[in-house]
Amino acid sequence: MNSTLSYLIKRLEGSTLSGANVIPWSCPVPSFGDPSSSIVATLGLNPSNREFVDGAGNELDGDQRRFHTLRSLELSRWSDVTVRHLELIVDSCRAYFSRNPYDGWFRRLDYLISGTKASYYNDTAGACHLDLIPYATSCKWTELTQRQRSLLVCEAGDTLGHLLRDSKIRLLILNGNSVAEHFQAMAGVQLEKRVMPQWALPRREQSDVAGIAYKGIVQEVSGIRLRRELLVLGFNHNIQSSFGVTTRVRDAIRRWITRAAVTVHL
Repeated sequence: MNSTLSYLIKRLEGSTLSGANVIPWSCPVPSFGDPSSSIVATLGLNPSNREFVDGAGNELDGDQRRFHTLRSLELSRWSDVTVRHLELIVDSCRAYFSRNPYDGWFRRLDYLISGTKASYYNDTAGACHLDLIPYATSCKWTELTQRQRSLLVCEAGDTLGHLLRDSKIRLLILNGNSVAEHFQAMAGVQLEKRVMPQWALPRREQSDVAGIAYKGIVQEVSGIRLRRELLVLGFNHNIQSSFGVTTRVRDAIRRWITRAAVTVHL
């Protein structure tokens, strides 16, 4: 992971990322957990700013800190990074779930993959989380302009392929419709889409929100050969949303993931 991280850090002081709302003092986040010991991975868009700041926008520090920053590494600029700094950042990624994980976001995803016996929180049943773009932005992905998103994809769109190639991950779970659509575009693949009636979210005065499942086998991501088949599963709902995603729907998605995972013999 060190070579990938070094590549990402070199771009932090470039003019491209400065125009994409990347938090300039935050380190890149290649992974949450350890991809080298994981068989299952979930996939999101990009790291939340809450991995680096509290609700008031202040940098997390002490026991609350999740990842390194220029200040925690005692650096004035990213170009001064040494091998020791890279190792500290990698260690913070690998040990993420044993320190101060953002449980309000990750616990719901961990439940969905629990039927595979994998967990973020169990070193012997490894799971990790990856993002399409490993840079935290000061606003949500949906609030970025199309140009800013394109800049981020141009600068870091092949990171996921490198991480997957160098891991043992055999099952990738796409968290939400935006992730599924962006993954297909970035990876250059077309996943099978299927309407799942039992995943429908009821609405009182309008039509139900349909549940959509994504499924496919890929051997290449963004032009990078993985050296193995990777089962990709996804769902269109925002599992972390406090509105509309019921326990019944979460249970149905969990059962579907559990059944599909049998084919890769986790």
